[in-house]
Amino acid sequence: MSEEQTQIQDNGPKPMSPLQEFWFYFRQNKGAVAGLLYIVIIILFALFAEVIAPHSPIQQFQNAFLTPPAWQTGGSSKFLLGTDDVGRDIFSRLIYGARLSLIIGTMVVTISLSCGVLLGLIAGYTRGIVDTIIMRVADIMLAVPSLLFAIAIVAILGPSLVNASVAIAIVSIPHFIRLTRASVIAETSHDYVTASQVVGAGALRLMFLTILPNCLAPLIIQATLGFSSALLDMAALGFLGMGAQPPTPEWGSMLANARQYVTRAWWVVTFPGIMILTTVLAFNLMGDGLRDALDPKMKR
Repeated sequence: MSEEQTQIQDNGPKPMSPLQEFWFYFRQNKGAVAGLLYIVIIILFALFAEVIAPHSPIQQFQNAFLTPPAWQTGGSSKFLLGTDDVGRDIFSRLIYGARLSLIIGTMVVTISLSCGVLLGLIAGYTRGIVDTIIMRVADIMLAVPSLLFAIAIVAILGPSLVNASVAIAIVSIPHFIRLTRASVIAETSHDYVTASQVVGAGALRLMFLTILPNCLAPLIIQATLGFSSALLDMAALGFLGMGAQPPTPEWGSMLANARQYVTRAWWVVTFPGIMILTTVLAFNLMGDGLRDALDPKMKR
């Protein structure tokens, strides 16, 4: 090989690492990048709530009931987004509510993902009667409206933040079961699984070390979308009085407490609603970007 050919090969494009390839496809979706940036900001607000929030989320100012936002007539620079019906700073409650929402979403996704992946992996690998039992139970759970099912569970366990999180996690499990089972069935027909069986790999090794890593891409996408669904369901339960109980600064319960002031104190309802809307939208946009970056069929 001549020196010129060697130089051409050396100057050729270097192959991207998996992380670089992921970021290359992810950043093509501008909405996903915007969603990721917003989520990072929310996480920073949640982590440093004590520093950013000007007041305690449960502190009541007796001379500042339903104070308008700072830029509106009658507002005060002390309360940037105004106060609620008992004089609590809405901006501080929204910041602490972000922390609570992230904790709830993480708890729900962790429980539902772990249980759903385990059951789906067992169903997809073993098949037969075990598969039939697991999938029929999942079908029964999916036949009931998710919010109604969650309300029934909370009614049995009792209204609280933890019980509402457990209820939402249980409702979300069937989605992960079906997705994991479908991915496992598709992967078991590939040659690398047969080769692992030939060399003597056991069932547990095949399921958790051989098959499961190749099923992670759709599960990561579903977990991201499940995070936004958990936030919506928790807000709905809080609005119905079956989630976080006063004075906990949770966005859904903030909406529920402000229903009677919609016509004369718009800020009490508007800002919690905007936080729910934008946070759920950000997670959905990021999930769309993850699908583009992780799904080989979406790559060009």
